Amino acid sequence: MPDLIRPELPAPGATALAWHALHAGARALALAEAVHRDQRPWAMVAADARELERLAAELRFYGGAGLEILTLPDWEILPYDQFSPHADIVSERLRTLERLQSFRRGILLLTAESLLTRLPPVSYIHAHSFDLKRGAALAIDPLRQRLVAAGYASVSQVRGPGEFALRGSLFDVWPMGTETPVRVDLLDERIDTLRRFDAETQRSLDAIESLRLLPARELPLDAAAVRDFRRRFRLRFPGDVTRMSVYRGVSEGLAPPGIEFYLPLFFEATSNLLDYLPIDLVLATDIDLEAAMHGAWEAIGARYEEHRHDIERPLLPPAEAFVSSADLAAQLARHPRVQIERFAAPADSDASPGEVTASTAPGASVLPRGFRLDARATQPLAPLIEFLDHYPGRVLITADSPGRREV
Repeated sequence: MPDLIRPELPAPGATALAWHALHAGARALALAEAVHRDQRPWAMVAADARELERLAAELRFYGGAGLEILTLPDWEILPYDQFSPHADIVSERLRTLERLQSFRRGILLLTAESLLTRLPPVSYIHAHSFDLKRGAALAIDPLRQRLVAAGYASVSQVRGPGEFALRGSLFDVWPMGTETPVRVDLLDERIDTLRRFDAETQRSLDAIESLRLLPARELPLDAAAVRDFRRRFRLRFPGDVTRMSVYRGVSEGLAPPGIEFYLPLFFEATSNLLDYLPIDLVLATDIDLEAAMHGAWEAIGARYEEHRHDIERPLLPPAEAFVSSADLAAQLARHPRVQIERFAAPADSDASPGEVTASTAPGASVLPRGFRLDARATQPLAPLIEFLDHYPGRVLITADSPGRREV
């Protein structure tokens, strides 16, 4: 990819750098260039979920197929809500958390709220995942029990992530972390074929050789985990636990809505996102990260004060249910950071400006300024076609309106 923008890379260690005068899509272009040139992994903290989606789309364009982009969406529910995140969100989070264990180059996109979320131990996802391969032996009853223990729901027809269905010799499952469900055709307790299928039409698609099954949730629901949860819950909350809906639900092997806010009761110790990431991670953001984390922490505290008096649904205090913003700030300070600014650096600034420089790639053609389509010409797009034939990188074409774009 040609270096149209060549941003300065931060030095190793706890260093800080500012990139100035990056407007609109120039932010994603600078990030894509930096990540391509750097041997270290990067993480970009965006303002909110909408900005996260926009940034991911821009990076996919500027970075091309050679840039690995991971997204860790936040739960999109309020702290201590009696709702659980949508299955699609949980699926994407699990896929990302598994990939982070071997993440060495590329960029991770997340929001400040995601940093405050407690996560299962780093070993959890690998320990609760397993593979299915064509030709391998597969006993149905043990598989059913394993899927239920991993949090998968048994249904008559698979429609969404985290569901499975058994119909004679056919076994349908929508693994967490995948875009489509998979149909397993059994022959004498062996896997004959593995095929993706369309959840809407239920028609089989292309064949695959193997399938990775991640756990259905960020917390376990097997017998041992339920036993540990019940013990810790009784120690943590006095009173008649049989009146408490969360305790009753987990005791029955279910995942009550909002169970994510009780995640620390399932494990001896939890992790945070930085535990999943390499020590040489470079952190980038275009917001006041400390202020954003502090604001999110204040919102968590306000929600706790609002809902903590329900004796039938007692809550873990913020310091137990979430990672405090102060602890996160101390951990983040150990990583090199890039602050992305839309405006130019002040002329009298004492700090190193870290200005992003723009240049034309060596040998690249430049489309003549003022180029316009000539509808009467034999080949109206001839100058543009010639430019595309010689330009070594990817090209973004913009238009004033949808109608002009179609023209």
